[in-house]
Amino acid sequence: MIDNVKPKEATAIINSLIGGVVPKIGVQHITVGRSEEIQAFISALEDVKNGHSMVKFWIGDFGSGKSFMLHLLNTVALKQKFVVTNADFTPDNRLYSNDGKAVALYSAIMDNIAIQTKPEGGALPTLLEKWIEQVIIKTASDSHIPLTEIRDEKHLVLIQNNIMTIINEITEVGGFDFGTVINKYYEGYIRNDEQLRRNALKWLKGEYRTKTEARQDLGVREVIHDLNYYDMLKNFCKLFVSMGYSGFMINLDEAINLYKISTSTIREKNYEKILTIYNDCFQGKVANLFINFAGTKEVLENERRGLFSYHALKSRLETNKFETAEIRDFAQPVIRLLPLDHNEIFVLLTKLKSIFDFNYKTEISVDEEDIRKFMEEMFNKPGASEFLTPREVIRDFLNILNILRQNPGLDKLRLFGDVQISDERQNEISLDFIEEL
Repeated sequence: MIDNVKPKEATAIINSLIGGVVPKIGVQHITVGRSEEIQAFISALEDVKNGHSMVKFWIGDFGSGKSFMLHLLNTVALKQKFVVTNADFTPDNRLYSNDGKAVALYSAIMDNIAIQTKPEGGALPTLLEKWIEQVIIKTASDSHIPLTEIRDEKHLVLIQNNIMTIINEITEVGGFDFGTVINKYYEGYIRNDEQLRRNALKWLKGEYRTKTEARQDLGVREVIHDLNYYDMLKNFCKLFVSMGYSGFMINLDEAINLYKISTSTIREKNYEKILTIYNDCFQGKVANLFINFAGTKEVLENERRGLFSYHALKSRLETNKFETAEIRDFAQPVIRLLPLDHNEIFVLLTKLKSIFDFNYKTEISVDEEDIRKFMEEMFNKPGASEFLTPREVIRDFLNILNILRQNPGLDKLRLFGDVQISDERQNEISLDFIEEL
């Protein structure tokens, strides 16, 4: 039933899904019913590889698999040699702010950078060192200095000059400080000065709060802040492409937290930032950048506080009027994720049973007929058609497998019958009591 699942992936899949979250690795093994969306995404990746940029909005009801889809996109993009990253919008992470919440989102984006050899994130130092090595090799070749000698202290300034030259060529805004900090990273790298490398990383990840502190540690005049972080993301995109990567993909989940911003002016400023990014990507002002947003239908369509409340976004994001549930247009910016049907959920649970057994080196006595009985129990509960989500079905199924693994003598049919369902959506949009400020 499952092929090529690594033990680490199996553990991540089971533990994450029991915890109600999407696993960071291994999602390709539990993908069902999304082949058309994936094909459209692969086609879009090709465009981005060729120098275009793209913004997509993945819209679906609570529990319809938006977060899962973003993680799946990661897996696909990593195989296509993209640098990828994920961050969630939260009450403290947003696209626009004047109190540090935008640079907090930037820091989360930089923390989670992943490449194929480091898919779980934290790949920024690896990428910097790889790029520095490329500069060192090029400098040695251009200057006819043996590679065995080029790393000597006496060639430090030569390398640093070349780093600065290349950075100036590929960056637009903030390039001087960006280059200076990468030079400091190189200096720490060559001299094994761990503190200097840490300081440089701290700056690149937007973690310096004052210019004074950054100047003392690194000799730079500026820090990354709420108003310039987007320029830095574009600089990194160019840096990654110059290294030979296909592009830079940024996934931003939980857009409900932009919708929930109570101050209408701040909310609109965040939507204005989305519009800026959208226009930059589709007007060719930036190359090789792919940004995905995920949110509920309410986040998109609510005309009082959703994206449609901002007229310039509404005109760009309205659905193709010729699209129906049967006739889909996956080329448009908004991709609506339809819920998995019962057959697809059955296939998913069957896969999860195999991965569960593989992970625990066991053989739980639950066959395909038992899975059908479990689904009948779940979907026949009062209220199931209204608010039962795949997330809850999966979690209950895995919890039952865990009980049976540890208590083999229990009656599985009784366990199926004991399942209760609840409305997990109640915390998703609870805004009626919030007045506009």
